[in-house]
Amino acid sequence: MAPDFSISDLRQVPQFFDTVADRIWQAWWKRHGVPEAYIVARLRENMTGNGLPIALIAHRSDAFLGTASLLVSDLDERPQYTPWVAAVWTEPDARGRGVAPALIERACAEAFARGNDKVYLCAAPPRRDYYLQLGWHPIEDDVGPLKLTVFVRDQLPRSPS
Repeated sequence: MAPDFSISDLRQVPQFFDTVADRIWQAWWKRHGVPEAYIVARLRENMTGNGLPIALIAHRSDAFLGTASLLVSDLDERPQYTPWVAAVWTEPDARGRGVAPALIERACAEAFARGNDKVYLCAAPPRRDYYLQLGWHPIEDDVGPLKLTVFVRDQLPRSPS
């Protein structure tokens, strides 16, 4: 069944900029004392050019449903990996409706369309099973102070082991 929402590049739907900045800051950075202005400045990098970073927005008309980004790097401990799907967020009332998987798939498609044969993602331990169910393959565990798992998705499907 086709989703009842659209996914757009933030550059095409700039009316969602402030909402995306707020969600990213609230979800990942506020508790670490990072000023919201820092996140706003980083998100502005998504508004120019055609390269990375890219912020994707799931929306139903003017209703914001979620976001995901495609970044050059998302984990200082692993600079050798690029690009990364990051900052996946779904509004609480839109969860369980396929928004996050659709955003993640679109971010992967964007990476592959740019000539990458792999894309990476990191997640905290409670999210590990979720990404396994979406077909991501763990390549490292317990990375950095947050004990993250690093996942990879290949452009071509992996053969069964």
